[in-house]
Amino acid sequence: MGVRYTYSAWDGSQEGSEIDPDALLGELTDDLFAGGDLDAALRRVLRSGMRTQGGERIMGLREMLEKLRRRRAELLAQGDPSGRLSRIAAALDDVVATERGAIDELEDEARRSGDDRRAAVTSEVAAERRIALDLLPDGVAERVQGLQRYDFLSSEAAARFAELLGELRQEVADTYFRGMSDALRAADPAQLARLRDAFDRLNRMLEQRARGEELSPSFEAFMEEFGDLFPGAASLDELLEQLAQRLAAADAMWRSMSPEQRDELRALAGSLLEDMDLRWQVERLERNLQMAVPSAGWGDRHRFSGEAPLDLGQAADVAQQVASIERAEGVVQSASSPASLGEIDLDEVGRLVGEDVRRSMERLARLAKELEDAGYVEHRGGRTELTPRGVRRLGQQVLADLFAQVRQDRVGDHRSTSSGAGHDREETSRPFEHGDPFTLDLGRTVHNAVRRSGSGVPVRLEASDFEVVETEALHRSATVVAVDLSMSMPMRDNFVPAKKMALALHALISMRFPRDYLGIVGFSAVAREIPAEELPTAMWDYVYGTNLQHAFLLARTMLAHQHGTKQIIVVTDGEPTAHVEPGGEVQFNYPPVPETLRRTMAEVVRCTRAGITINVFALDVERTQFPFVEQIARVNGGRTFSTTPDTLGSYVLVDFLRHRRTFRHAG
Repeated sequence: MGVRYTYSAWDGSQEGSEIDPDALLGELTDDLFAGGDLDAALRRVLRSGMRTQGGERIMGLREMLEKLRRRRAELLAQGDPSGRLSRIAAALDDVVATERGAIDELEDEARRSGDDRRAAVTSEVAAERRIALDLLPDGVAERVQGLQRYDFLSSEAAARFAELLGELRQEVADTYFRGMSDALRAADPAQLARLRDAFDRLNRMLEQRARGEELSPSFEAFMEEFGDLFPGAASLDELLEQLAQRLAAADAMWRSMSPEQRDELRALAGSLLEDMDLRWQVERLERNLQMAVPSAGWGDRHRFSGEAPLDLGQAADVAQQVASIERAEGVVQSASSPASLGEIDLDEVGRLVGEDVRRSMERLARLAKELEDAGYVEHRGGRTELTPRGVRRLGQQVLADLFAQVRQDRVGDHRSTSSGAGHDREETSRPFEHGDPFTLDLGRTVHNAVRRSGSGVPVRLEASDFEVVETEALHRSATVVAVDLSMSMPMRDNFVPAKKMALALHALISMRFPRDYLGIVGFSAVAREIPAEELPTAMWDYVYGTNLQHAFLLARTMLAHQHGTKQIIVVTDGEPTAHVEPGGEVQFNYPPVPETLRRTMAEVVRCTRAGITINVFALDVERTQFPFVEQIARVNGGRTFSTTPDTLGSYVLVDFLRHRRTFRHAG
């Protein structure tokens, strides 16, 4: 059977737009190294956003907030419900004017008929109608109620009023019930009776729940009978949330008007609900929902800024949408972790603000989960921390970045062109180059030839097919990297590059030279050993002092248990300003005093006698002079490199590889 393919329009959810855990880890690197806090680094990505491996832009929380606020302003600028009152009053005036015109016309017609009796009766009827119209109250709600009791002479006025009354009933129904079904807005007595029954049962369920009683009827039984009136509700809580949001939006609309307008229009809405025998049930439901769903936004108010008058249902729609946006705004503003965004209704955000915002929120919410699924992080004690696998991957990325920089700067290739003595076979091979030992990897060589020329025999080999087995020398090297953690390092932007260098060197040794030893020492007022897995989160010390003496002592102690060539790589931006007295007391002096320099040089001599080479990478030579490190090189025989934060990593890696290659060939 053939393979069948199905095609669909790109919607942003297909493979290629997902977050790549490696790319995300790389995005976090600088913030993690600078602050030592993975959660804080994740929050920075949350705020600023990133790009996926496929190039899709994931907007950050700041951009999302801007879009949410802009959309909220657009919604509120659509119109103003305050203008609806004057429109209704004008429509009522038109109905009354039409009725008065009909009365005048009827009276004129009776006078023109020449029938005095008819004229007298008509005049009496006309006078009664005019008095009834004159006595209509000024308030809109009272005028509507008065006209409902009025016996129209004009069929046109009666039709206009009936049409207006129908529009107002639908408006009120939409204000409270939009989104349920057309049955809620019907004026059919049977439908209204069913609606009243549904709300009565729902109110009883809410009141039973508040008292801790068993629901009767059950939610399932209720939905079986009235489910068509409440589509999309899969549970009682979901139904209550829907109803609460709508009624709270209606309440916010009322609160957004002036007190006079609010009282007038609410009275009108109440009278129309009274006509449908729903007023008591709606008011009862609103009270119950305020207790059941207190977070729905009761008591909110909005500043409608548009000029066009909105009818009540439309205004409630806007208020509900604005409330949804404001809820999303609140979550976005307070989001302290990617998981916080899970509280937002993403479908609602997509509908109201745009699919791009919804998609970005969805991806941001999965940031930590993507790293966790990849095995790079885990949650311990309420914190997100790197796993050993995450530290290794981070080191590999930093190493790759530094080597890419080396290639870009044309420093040269780092692969040795000759095999090491001892020829321990590795599990890797590489294309043959002129001068390589002819130790062919037959499997890979034949595979290359078949791929080039196709299957069949005989297999014809060409020079481009040759792959040779990589071998590694038995020679071992032991290195301690001593990184300055004094306050001047972050102040001069040297701290992050130094940590990157150390982690990259650890990754290089782990992958290429697994028999080698690498130790890491951090030093400021005193020195301490830093396990490689703790290096990404290691922080500089809030103390003064550059204690090279203690760093050399600790590094020498660590190297004493190792074999092979030994070296200490020092990364610092200052000269010794602290030392440890025989009794363990730390002395700090700036500028350096002779005793500090003497004790430090004594440790240099001890390292030299132990066969340990000291190479110093001095940062910020322009701002700080380093006569002492030059003296270290003269006494020890190591070297001093003047470098910058941008080139530190590549300098150390290249020097390490050259240093190791030298000893490999010497061996």
